[in-house]
Amino acid sequence: MKWITRERPKIDRIACPWLIKRFIDQEAEIIYVPFDQVKTKAHELNATPFDIPDVEYTHYGDECTFDYFIRKHDLKDAALQTLAVIVRGADTDRHDIASQASGLWAISAGLSHNITSDQELLRQGLVIYDALYTWAKHLQHEKHTQNPIENLLLDVYHRFIQQKSSSRKIPSWAKELKEIIQDQIDTNLSLNLKELSQSLNVHPAYLSREFSKYFDDLSFGEYIRKLRIEKAMQLLEDPKYSLAEIAYLTGFSDQSHFNRIFKKHTGKNPSEYRKSFSKK
Repeated sequence: MKWITRERPKIDRIACPWLIKRFIDQEAEIIYVPFDQVKTKAHELNATPFDIPDVEYTHYGDECTFDYFIRKHDLKDAALQTLAVIVRGADTDRHDIASQASGLWAISAGLSHNITSDQELLRQGLVIYDALYTWAKHLQHEKHTQNPIENLLLDVYHRFIQQKSSSRKIPSWAKELKEIIQDQIDTNLSLNLKELSQSLNVHPAYLSREFSKYFDDLSFGEYIRKLRIEKAMQLLEDPKYSLAEIAYLTGFSDQSHFNRIFKKHTGKNPSEYRKSFSKK
């Protein structure tokens, strides 16, 4: 069977072919073409399109295409469920939902930068997902430092560093970053750490690692979502905006996604919040 998607794959468009080849169709042919040619070529080649809008195999709500493949083909492997969360976190920039997500994104981005051939990217990517699956299947409880004394020393060290960092002054980059986010959150809902790190002249890996220390113990993604929800709460006070308009203005992909995230943060869905506010 032939499967087709857009060129220059990174996360979903490598992870899904791996899933297809390992669990659905070992002889599957994976085709990469420019975005605007996917549906046309799919018809010409009798191939199934995936990971583009308005096709069956795509993102739904908070989930990515990899999640849909697992659900559609009723794959019950527990290791795949673990892998799905990592892929979802890496593919949707929600690195807070799995500690491995940021690493998967970093490796995938580096591969895409170094390799120009999409088929070679796929070949190398299959090796990476084989290794990640093996870890999820057999090695999740393995640690790099196996010695109990060594683990104890590391624990003491990390506690010392945490206590030391909590008492130090807020660095200038954190103050400047907070100002940048506050200035841009109303007009630039696609804020990302890479662009911000360039503005601050701070390495993105360092910025990602240190962010939570100075921003309410939240990851970058969590902090931005918190600000977007706060903005939505303000807009809900104004009856001239519909819920769909507020979802759009606060950068959510659709109203159902907005409803879920809003309720997760506030305990109420947007319409309930609006009603409770109007009664005051």
